[in-house]
Amino acid sequence: MNDCILVTEEVTISYAQKPAVRCVSLQVPRQEVTAIIGPSGCGKSTLLRAFNRMNDFIDEASVQGRVLFEGVEVHGQEVDPVELRRRIGMVFQKPNPFPRSIRENVVWAPRIAGYVGDLDELVERTLREAALWDEVRDKLEASALALSGGQQQRLCIARALAMSPEVLLMDEPCSALDPIATAHIEELISSLKAHYAVVIVTHNMQQAARVSGITAFLYQGELIEVGPTAGIFTNPKEQRTEDYVTGRFG
Repeated sequence: MNDCILVTEEVTISYAQKPAVRCVSLQVPRQEVTAIIGPSGCGKSTLLRAFNRMNDFIDEASVQGRVLFEGVEVHGQEVDPVELRRRIGMVFQKPNPFPRSIRENVVWAPRIAGYVGDLDELVERTLREAALWDEVRDKLEASALALSGGQQQRLCIARALAMSPEVLLMDEPCSALDPIATAHIEELISSLKAHYAVVIVTHNMQQAARVSGITAFLYQGELIEVGPTAGIFTNPKEQRTEDYVTGRFG
C-alpha cells in the first residue's frame, strides 16, 4: 500500500504507564474504508484516537513510536492539534449533535474557522454528502435534538464533513442505532470512500465485512493481522484471527 495517508510505526499507547496498544504498525490507504476489529478492551478506540491526537485529552496517556499523517509526525512541535483535527475528523459512538438547529450544527465550526464561502451552499452540500438533505431540507431551523438517532448520527457526519477533512475516523458509529439506521450509515460509509479515507472501529464483524476494503484485527493491544477484508474473513493467516472471526472467542 504505497499511497497511504496515515501510518503508525511501532506505536505503543499507555495509560498511567500501562500499555493499551503495543508496537502497532499500520497503514491506512486513501479512498478506502479500513476497519479495526477485535474484542472489547483490545485497544481499538485508543489506536483510532491516536490518529488525530484525541488521546491528548486523557490524563496520563502517553504515545511512543510514530504516527504519520501525509508523512508528517502528528506529535511534532510544528503540528497544530486543532488543524490536525480539522483534517482528520471524528464521529463518535453516540450521536452528539449540538443543542442548536440543524443548520447551526453544520455551520458552527466552519464559521469559527473563518469559512468565506456560501454557508447555505455548504449546508446543502454536506447534508447531501451525509445522505440527510432530503429528510431535513424543510426544517433546517428545527432543533437537531428532534431528529431520530440515525439522523443525528448522519448530522454528526455532515458536521465533520463541513470542515473539509481528508480522513474520517468513526468509533462504533452504529452501536447505538437500530438496524434500519445502521443500514443507512453503512451505505453512507461506502459512498464516502470515493472522497475520503475512512477508518472505522467496530465490534460488528458483519459490518466490517460489508463496508471495508481493509481489516485490521487487534487482540490485547497487539495488531495480529491486517489485509484485504475478504482474506481476513475467509482465509486468515493467523490462528487467533481465525478463532475470532469464526466466533470461537471474543
